[in-house]
Amino acid sequence: MDGQENEQRGPGVDETPTRRERRRWPWTRQAGRSGRLRRVGVVAAVVLVALAGAVIGVLAGGRVNTDIGPFRADLTLVPAVQGSTTVDIPPLGALQLDSHDGPTHLTVGLGALDQRKTEALIDDPASISRASQSAVQDVRDGVIRLALRTLGAVVLVTLVLAALVFRDTRRTAWSAGLALAVTAGSLGLAASTVRPEAIEEPRYEGLLVNAPAIVGDARRIANDYTKYAEQLQRVVGNVSKLYTTVSALPVYEPAPGTTRVLHVSDMHLNPTGWQLIRTVVEQFNIDVVIDTGDITDWGSEPEASFVGSIGLLKKPYVYIRGNHDSARTAAAVARQPNAIVLSNSTTTVAGLTIAGIGDPRFTPDKETSPAGSGLTKQVADQVIGTGEQLATTVRNSPRPVDIALVHDPASSGPLSGTCPLVLAGHTHDRQVSKLPQVSGKQPTLLMVEGSTGGAGLRGLEGEKPTPLSMSVLYLDQQKQLQAYDDITVGGTGQAQVNLERHVIRDPAKGADVPVTPTPTRGGPESPSPGATVTGSQSPSPSPTR
Repeated sequence: MDGQENEQRGPGVDETPTRRERRRWPWTRQAGRSGRLRRVGVVAAVVLVALAGAVIGVLAGGRVNTDIGPFRADLTLVPAVQGSTTVDIPPLGALQLDSHDGPTHLTVGLGALDQRKTEALIDDPASISRASQSAVQDVRDGVIRLALRTLGAVVLVTLVLAALVFRDTRRTAWSAGLALAVTAGSLGLAASTVRPEAIEEPRYEGLLVNAPAIVGDARRIANDYTKYAEQLQRVVGNVSKLYTTVSALPVYEPAPGTTRVLHVSDMHLNPTGWQLIRTVVEQFNIDVVIDTGDITDWGSEPEASFVGSIGLLKKPYVYIRGNHDSARTAAAVARQPNAIVLSNSTTTVAGLTIAGIGDPRFTPDKETSPAGSGLTKQVADQVIGTGEQLATTVRNSPRPVDIALVHDPASSGPLSGTCPLVLAGHTHDRQVSKLPQVSGKQPTLLMVEGSTGGAGLRGLEGEKPTPLSMSVLYLDQQKQLQAYDDITVGGTGQAQVNLERHVIRDPAKGADVPVTPTPTRGGPESPSPGATVTGSQSPSPSPTR
């Protein structure tokens, strides 16, 4: 009976605790191994969530707007394999600086000028020096704000992400703390390895790649432009006085109904030119602005933002493309609400019928040369052919053309007798002359403008800086040129502004100026239009301070 009862109890009934423990040991070891793997998985998940939160937080919150001198600037921080800084300077390009170590990349984008601060710079030249000194502190304050904003964004994003993943307070807190530590460590590494001397050895991108070849010694250019900036207030002030000076001249008084045209050319990306143009437009009550090309240097996409100042003039702006302007440059100008781009076409604006054609070349890497000088036969034929195309357009125009526009004066020859006035640029040398008259046709006056942008940055390179030039033309109700004012603003370090008024005594015969030979197809190269002496001029004293 006892044996049968033991059999009925089954195995393990009389086992000792030691024997039972041995029998359970494999299951215990498996449970322990599973627990360790689970803990490792949790730690890995916390690390991954923390890193993901840090990256997303930096991308989402690593941006601030700040003032750096007169500029509104965007500071942007992004994760990177190697620490560096990019300074975006539209439309010129960017500077790459090897500024620090660590997995962070800083981008400083210089945006629009603050109107109030810019006006303060103009009103007080000493404020330019103060702005330069405060720029370093502005950058430091902006970077501190950027760091604090980035850390806050990282913590917030990681908390939300961890809460969604873990639904556990402790793991969420660990994830946020780890993300904060990683981000703070990266920023601390960048701060501790800052190399201020990196600003002296930038790498250029965009248009700035060509800066050394275009403008020579960058340090000298910077020093000269600093001098130029210091004189800006005096320059603008003197230009503002021009209208008063002109009004005092007894030689010519514009009659009611007179159309005032401002002729500008060859801006070459000089922002100072826009300030002067705006001042002249306002002071001289300009009706229409005519630009005979080379508004940019390389015709690239980054330069397109430079033409945005056209819209601020609030006056019709008639433009033709120069040899430094590309098709995208012309398209950018055409997008301005008050701009008209002529491409072997005509337009009527402010009562004037104007015909114009762009330069047939796109040679942004070439130096400008006087019209007809140094032209190969092929190029001369190309340039003269452009004038012939426009002459055909002028003859076929349903309305008589009052003004024709070409960029290179070498294109002007075929236009003789087709219209009374041809405007050009390209040479950076202001000249006024008559085209050889065609028998039985009206006389044609050729007016070549200097550089309204002072030849751009290249104008700062020589010992004698290129002056900024523009002209105001006065046309009567019969659209005949009655007088013109040549305005010249001194170059770098010069605040002198000069105005010369030229009065045309007999508009039917045109100005009393020399006749200029022009290049002909397949023939020997002719000299460029020479310097002229107008028959009647009344130079006004140059207002200076």
